[in-house]
Amino acid sequence: MVGSRNASAAGIKLTQRFARGLSEAGFATVSGLARGIDAAAHRASIETGTIAVLAGGHDRVYPPEHVQLLDSILCAGAAVTEMPLGWEPRARDFPRRNRLISGLALGVVIVEAAKRSGSLITARLALEQGREVFAVPGSPLDPRAEGTNGLIKQGATPVTETADIVSVLQPIMGVELPAREPEPSQSDRLADIEPAADERTRIIALLSPTPVLIDDLVRLSKTSPRVVRMVLLELEIAGRLERHGGGLVSLI
Repeated sequence: MVGSRNASAAGIKLTQRFARGLSEAGFATVSGLARGIDAAAHRASIETGTIAVLAGGHDRVYPPEHVQLLDSILCAGAAVTEMPLGWEPRARDFPRRNRLISGLALGVVIVEAAKRSGSLITARLALEQGREVFAVPGSPLDPRAEGTNGLIKQGATPVTETADIVSVLQPIMGVELPAREPEPSQSDRLADIEPAADERTRIIALLSPTPVLIDDLVRLSKTSPRVVRMVLLELEIAGRLERHGGGLVSLI
């Protein structure tokens, strides 16, 4: 969840509402620890777990006034960076950070974004990575809504409540989220998964020489992501599957 650093009161209130609603639905929030929308998203989901993606090293928090916020996040969440300790973030590091934000997420929610906002970079990267893009519509008179309204015109999913987001993400995951379950271990992901014959047939029938998103296979086959990945792994081992960038696969 990302947006304007110079956020409006309404934008912050909406961000908090979305973050709390997604937490209650079993999702974790990911953001960039920036001022405004990012900080509001983190604060609203601290108790249930939130992930802060940093542009600099772990000991070079930006903005500096969010050091205490990051300490609170680490009690139940995580901080992620690809930079070494001591790395002072530069302007060019923030767009690089944005690709990690979208890469960690199933979907990206843009709450407020001006025409040249860095949040629009996150939206573009999310599309390249095969993620869902959601945008909160705003007043045409507010410059902070120009970017989000533009995303909606380009095909982003408009959202006004948490249910709009959950209804799109749950079919992609293929499972309900009644509780915050622990992340399955590596052995759980690779072992003891035997796709049923009808599941395997549905997944293979959806594949062709034309690349398709793995997320679309999950949604269209109405099968869990673990089963889809297992079938794809079987096909890959058999030399029948080709993997492309951006989460795309195709039959050979």
